Amino acid sequence: MARRVPALVMRMTLAVVLALVCAELPRSGSAADPYEIDAIISLTGGGSFVGHDVSESLTGLESVVNRTGGIRGRPVKFVIHDDQTAPQVSVQIFNLVAAKHPAVIIGPSIAGTCAAVFPLVKDIVTYCLSPAARPPRGSYFFSSSTASADQFLAMLRYFGDRGLTKIATLTSTDATGQDAERGMNEALEKFKNIDVVDREHFAPSDISVAAQITRVKSTPAQLLIAWSTGTPFGTILRSISDGGLTIPILTSAGNMSLVQLKQYGGIIPKELLFPAVAGLTPDLVGNKATKSAIAEFDGALAKLGAPLPGFTHQVAWDPAMILISALRRFGPAATAAQVHDYIENLQGWVGINGPYDFVAVPQRGLGLSSVVITRWNSSNERWEAVSKGGGTVAGN
Repeated sequence: MARRVPALVMRMTLAVVLALVCAELPRSGSAADPYEIDAIISLTGGGSFVGHDVSESLTGLESVVNRTGGIRGRPVKFVIHDDQTAPQVSVQIFNLVAAKHPAVIIGPSIAGTCAAVFPLVKDIVTYCLSPAARPPRGSYFFSSSTASADQFLAMLRYFGDRGLTKIATLTSTDATGQDAERGMNEALEKFKNIDVVDREHFAPSDISVAAQITRVKSTPAQLLIAWSTGTPFGTILRSISDGGLTIPILTSAGNMSLVQLKQYGGIIPKELLFPAVAGLTPDLVGNKATKSAIAEFDGALAKLGAPLPGFTHQVAWDPAMILISALRRFGPAATAAQVHDYIENLQGWVGINGPYDFVAVPQRGLGLSSVVITRWNSSNERWEAVSKGGGTVAGN
């Protein structure tokens, strides 16, 4: 026994040492051990058009990230949770995910569901994919794309440049519509020459807005802002078509989905406008880094059968890439505080929508100059830029 003890002790000591060394090593990048990022997305319900494109975008991005090394060798896996476009379901999912104490969460993808989880966001970086969100400076809540308030400023500038000074609005009674009305009222304070001649409202569950369209037709409105996203927008288009309203229609960028617009092809108005961003108007992009990012984005989506990525693809791409950038900086063990501080101080990071500056534009990184008004061309199924950045009519 005396001769066996040293050997036994040696084996036990070696086992302890190996265990300690393995504990200090970064985890393997094997397929069996991915770095999971939870995403709360509306795959069903009224926001399913958005959710479909967001999910597709995350799938394409996952492929790009993993092809370029993942997060320090670990592959990334987006875990999609369907909130059914129901705020109460979003809250339930958020609480379940938060119980795991992740550093980051992507989503939700709709204004109403983002608003529902906002009070719950304390110490997890949560990147809402709806531009309607208005997270306070310094919070752990971030919002995708340009603020709806900036979108309305760009829209009114564009209307003024075109001489469209009498407008009507048709907004949903949910969080999306409420944010639109607030943004419109704020923008109107700076554009006294534009008059809202009619304000109409509808519930997202309404199956017709024929009465509202009839009232709009009785006014001198030169343009209708029809602000809702997903299935309710289809309700608006049907009533516009049935009611014979022929003035230009401007709607939320959340409806810039090829899948959705192709479905409504027979009832699309003659002039349908959207407030968009650089990634959908590459002809206006001069920055080489932005063009490169757009090419990578377009290529990844084309491989998935989406030859024309829409705004609803875009809202997820840059936010997810920004989170990946932070996780690559700090590694798989990154804390929410590290990711938060990284984004809060991020300047010059370039994505498909150009350079981001979170110091100048807290919680989203993109400002008024990033907003471009676009028009849907049904003949070639493309969005065409009709303004420069900030909404100024091209040529002015």
